[in-house]
Amino acid sequence: MNLLIVGATGTLGRQITRRTLDEGYKVRCLVRSVKKAGFLKEWGAELVTGDLCVPETLQPALDGIDAVIDAATTRATDSLNVKQVDWEGNVNLIQAAKAANVKRFVFFSILDAEKYPEVPLMEVKRCAELFLVESGLNYTILRPCGFLQGLIGQYAIPVLEGQAVWVMGDTSPTAYMDTQDVAKFAIQALKVPETENKTFPVVGSRAWGAYEIIRLCERLSGREAKITRMPIGLMRTVRRITRFFQWTWNISDRLAFAEVVSAGKPLTAPMDEVYSVFQLDASETTTLEAYLQDYFSRILKKLKELDYEKSKGKKKNDKQRTYPRF
Repeated sequence: MNLLIVGATGTLGRQITRRTLDEGYKVRCLVRSVKKAGFLKEWGAELVTGDLCVPETLQPALDGIDAVIDAATTRATDSLNVKQVDWEGNVNLIQAAKAANVKRFVFFSILDAEKYPEVPLMEVKRCAELFLVESGLNYTILRPCGFLQGLIGQYAIPVLEGQAVWVMGDTSPTAYMDTQDVAKFAIQALKVPETENKTFPVVGSRAWGAYEIIRLCERLSGREAKITRMPIGLMRTVRRITRFFQWTWNISDRLAFAEVVSAGKPLTAPMDEVYSVFQLDASETTTLEAYLQDYFSRILKKLKELDYEKSKGKKKNDKQRTYPRF
């Protein structure tokens, strides 16, 4: 099967690319910059230059493709905004895939997208879901709600370095999942006929609140967190200010997602039936505890090694100063 992966340089996309290549698929990646995506080529993927927002670049990328895995989404630092990438770009891709007679289309949305119409990212994902369903393509929609990888920069590193850990309001407990495990669902969707033309949640084994994660980081690192609480009102003020300037619209749209995170409503869903349909074993899914345990074990071991090397170097320098050579 020939695959086109869109969003392959992202946190999730690169895991999908790695796994599909390992399983023997012929993989093509749509990228805006070949230079930034060089690692994908080293892995064995074919790179095709294109842009979701430039429809004429999509048809060549889809030539000979059997299935598309669409993990594309805008980032806060991108020059393009949520509407351009997550709505217009995905519409362009779906239309191009339909014209190219693509047999399967796997699309990544967000859990509970329909519940937050006032949040731009959630609303455009919901609309993109509807557009895909009505397109006539043979689809599977997967709806994660958060990745374990994002917790490293948000919680683990600040705790290790004694920096502030920012917490907004009554943060919603979230069922984070490792992107490597999310990638398994995308690939299984291509293999299991029962996943066709259906929508599934793809979330972790349990929902974790911000303070639970902080306490876990403290226990695993042996260090105390410095918690800074940000009132949701302040976040809304910042968002209103960023809406005044076109170059900060994308940041504003991302800040709107804080409304979801601070709502206090758990972001989770039952997964027993999902595992059954996808023929996957839930016990093989990485838990948040295991993920952070592995991270802190590796980092603390590295820090000890660095301290040892620094101490050994200091002793050597002291010895040379004590016994100078003539």
